[in-house]
Amino acid sequence: MAGEPEFSDVLIIGAGISGIGAAYRIAEKNPELSYTILERRARIGGTWDLFRYPGIRSDSDIFTLSFPYEPWTRPENVAEGHDIREYLTSTARRYGIDRHIRFGAHVRSAEFDSTTDTWTVRVAQDGPDGGERAYRGRFLFFGTGYYDYDAPHTPAFPGIEKFAGDVVHPQFWPESLDHSGKRVVVIGSGATAISLIPALARSAAHVTMLQRSPTYMMSMPRFDPMVQFIRRVLPRHVSHQIVRFRNALVHILSYFMFRKAPRFGRWLVRNRTIAALPAGYDVDVHFNPRYDPWDQRMCLVLDGDLFSHISDGRTEVVTDQIDHVDVTGIVLQSGRRIDADVIVTATGLQLQALGGITLRIDGAEVDPSNRFVYKEFLLEDVPNMAWCIGYTNASWTLRADMTARAVAKLLAYMRSHGYTHAYPHLGGKTMSEKPTFNLESGYVKRSPRALPKSGTKRPWHVRHNYVLDLIDHRFDRIDESMVFGRVASPVVKQTQTA
Repeated sequence: MAGEPEFSDVLIIGAGISGIGAAYRIAEKNPELSYTILERRARIGGTWDLFRYPGIRSDSDIFTLSFPYEPWTRPENVAEGHDIREYLTSTARRYGIDRHIRFGAHVRSAEFDSTTDTWTVRVAQDGPDGGERAYRGRFLFFGTGYYDYDAPHTPAFPGIEKFAGDVVHPQFWPESLDHSGKRVVVIGSGATAISLIPALARSAAHVTMLQRSPTYMMSMPRFDPMVQFIRRVLPRHVSHQIVRFRNALVHILSYFMFRKAPRFGRWLVRNRTIAALPAGYDVDVHFNPRYDPWDQRMCLVLDGDLFSHISDGRTEVVTDQIDHVDVTGIVLQSGRRIDADVIVTATGLQLQALGGITLRIDGAEVDPSNRFVYKEFLLEDVPNMAWCIGYTNASWTLRADMTARAVAKLLAYMRSHGYTHAYPHLGGKTMSEKPTFNLESGYVKRSPRALPKSGTKRPWHVRHNYVLDLIDHRFDRIDESMVFGRVASPVVKQTQTA
């Protein structure tokens, strides 16, 4: 690694929804600040570039998943993965954000130097030059998501190595896999499985969804007539804001209904499922979860497609546990076997904080899981650093955009006061803790200490309530529990290349 690190006022890690949104909001409020986005992949998109399995789509409506300043122009209310990636790419191009992206830059570590109040980020660089490269910046923004890009959760199924067919995980779907005319078993019944199975069933001989226990599922139409009406009669930007607010409000109200009246919620979901499936179908075995609605995320069935494939016999749901796998299929603990040509392990993700990047302050390593989260976007006693984490009960972008605006506001405040560092500080107060993600989902329970921790009181409380967060951000007192300061020796900036 030769030469001085390239300097930017802000370094953004990740070119997905969080990173693109942060770049827009920071440049909007602080046009004089330079920024660079470091993206380990070769394309814009983040999650929407990584996941390429058949049927990949949003698990929330696209109007709340899209940015408030860049209208979604396609007619769908729920969008497919490749269309979301194209939307992010065109947004980055429209606002000149793509010129600031360094692709193939896999960030390995970030170290803060309090003598200069700057971060030095070291990356493993892809491409013909390869090797290691360093970037330097005053402020660091993590748009890395919450899961491990390299290692999904894959349980050890006894005998899986003996299986003669293909075994794939949706996180690494091989483009060469041909499932046409084959018997496919999908292990799992989460959001990935629910979007994957209908896509497989269109050309597979038969698809079996094998689950240990049921999941809550609700159907949503691909095209919403009310949304189409609003978009038809109002200008594009106006209709986008109205539809976005309307969809967010509907989702929030339905969420609170399910949480405040779980017995009614269970009844509602059960009755809608009964209506969508053939008469006599054993709904209470396959679609009646043991937990209450929204203890785990509720899965979205698009246009009732999963139920339709069950009704026409192309898909079967089996609720059982795996005893072992053999050469030709799966043997269940009940004694039943399922013959298969392809086994898909849609068994979930692994939680990971800050993209697995090693964090140091003045040479001392920082464990993010030992730090409290402040106002959902800063970490206790970590200077000049923000991270983006979405809601568990609403669209990711609702909080991502709020976070981006909060960071832009903080940077403007620091600049106007001449501060070169800022960080939240508990000030000796004791604080009870709770999990950052308020779910009983497997990926949360498997790794209870993977993410930074939430306190139980504001501003250290990570809550999943869009309405209250909107109010807080509107009337936010920026210096609350914050430490601001100026470094004695200014950093010498290197010329940034576009």
